[in-house]
Amino acid sequence: MTLKKVLLGTACLTLLPFAAAAGDLASCKGKLPQLNVIGQGMPAVTALDAHLAEFNAKWGTEVKVSLLGENERRAKARLDASTGAGAYQVMYIDEANLAEYVTAGWVYPLADVVPADYDIADFRVDLSNVASSGGVQYFAPFVGGGDVMMYRKDILEAKGLPVPKTLDELVASIKAVNDPANKLYGWSARGQRGSGMNVWRWTPFFRAMGGEWLDGDVPVFNSEAAVKATELYIDLMKNAPPGVGTFNWSDSVEAFRGGQVAFLIESDVFGPWMEDPEKSQVAGKVGYAPPPEPLPSAGWAHGWAVSTVGAKEDCAKTIAGDFVGWATSKEMEQQRLAAGIASDIGRVSTLQSEAYRKAVPQEYIDALLATGPKTNLLIMANPAWPEIGDTLGLALEELFTGTRDDVQGALDEAVFAAEDSLSRVK
Repeated sequence: MTLKKVLLGTACLTLLPFAAAAGDLASCKGKLPQLNVIGQGMPAVTALDAHLAEFNAKWGTEVKVSLLGENERRAKARLDASTGAGAYQVMYIDEANLAEYVTAGWVYPLADVVPADYDIADFRVDLSNVASSGGVQYFAPFVGGGDVMMYRKDILEAKGLPVPKTLDELVASIKAVNDPANKLYGWSARGQRGSGMNVWRWTPFFRAMGGEWLDGDVPVFNSEAAVKATELYIDLMKNAPPGVGTFNWSDSVEAFRGGQVAFLIESDVFGPWMEDPEKSQVAGKVGYAPPPEPLPSAGWAHGWAVSTVGAKEDCAKTIAGDFVGWATSKEMEQQRLAAGIASDIGRVSTLQSEAYRKAVPQEYIDALLATGPKTNLLIMANPAWPEIGDTLGLALEELFTGTRDDVQGALDEAVFAAEDSLSRVK
C-alpha cells in the first residue's frame, strides 16, 4: 500500500477554521487587494495552492506566493526589507537569516501578529528554539529538525558491513562500497556554494574536528580543524556521483533515492521522501541512524514571518498574521498528511498523530529521537552570517570542484572577508 493510500484513510478534512477576531474580519476584509508572500518550493508551501481560495474568500484578497530557489529567496527578501521597498507582507525565513532580520527590525514577534487560537505553543520545541532570538519567537516553523544518516541496508548486508557508529567507520564504509563502474557511489553531499548549501553540510565536519567560528570577535574558521574538515570532505567527494562539487540538497537527495548512493547525511525531513514508492527507487531499503560520532547534528527550521516593512498598516499586519497562522495550523498539517506529505512537520500534535506513525518507518522515528540530543544551531549566530557564509561557500565550491587546491589559502581569504563583514555590523 502506498503512503498516499494509507494516509487517505484518515479523516477527511474540509474547510480549515480561521482564527482572526470578528472585528478584524469586518474592518479589514477587502482592504488588502493582494497579499504578497516570498516562498520556497518546499512541500508545505506548494501544498497551499489547493487551499488558497478559502483564504482569499475570507479576506477579500488574493495571495500571491513568489516561489524562488533558496539562495534567490534569501537575496530577494533581504533586498526588499533592507531597501524599505516592502513589496512583501509575508517572508519565508530560516535560521541562517533570523539574526539579521531581528537585529534590523524587519520582522514582528510571532505572538504579536498570529492570533492565539492558532496555538503557537504546539510548535515543536526544537524548531521554536531555532525560530527564536533572545527568547522571542519570530517565525512559525513548518519544517525543520536535525540530521540523520541514511544508508542502504541491502548494500551493507551484501558487503557484510555494520552500520557505522563513528566517522572513521563511515569513511571506511563509503570507500568499501564505492563502485563507479556500476554507477554506485559511496556518498553524496552538497557542494554548491552558499551558506545554506555546501557550508551547511561542511559545518558538522568542521565542528566535529573542534572548529570554532570566532575567538572572541575574531573569525578563526581557517584553523587547523577547518583545514582538516575540508580535506576530508574533498576526499569523500572522490566517492560521489560526477558533478557533486556543485550539487545542491535536491541533487544529493535525488541521487540517493534514485539508487545511486549508499550513504547520505542530510536533514531528517528527507527521510519520508525515501519511503515514497512513487518517487523513490529505494523505498523499503533504507536504514536510518544518528550521524556517527563525533559529527553533531545541524539544527534548522524554515517558516513564515510577517514583515514590519511590508505590513506597516494595521489591516496588512492583521491579514498577514492570519495567513501565517493559517498556513502553519494543526489543521493544515493534517491536510498535508492526508495528501501524502509526511516531510514538513512543525507541530507536536502532528508527530503524535496516528496518521504520522503510519506514514514513516519506526526506525526513522527512532533515529529522530536519537539525533535530538546531538542537534544544535551550528552556524555563526550573527547578523553578518549570510554574507560570511556565502563568501565561505564560494571558497568551498572552488575547492570541491577542483578549480583551486590550496585549502589553507582559500579559508584564509574567507576569514579576511569575514573580518570586513563583521566590522560593518558592529
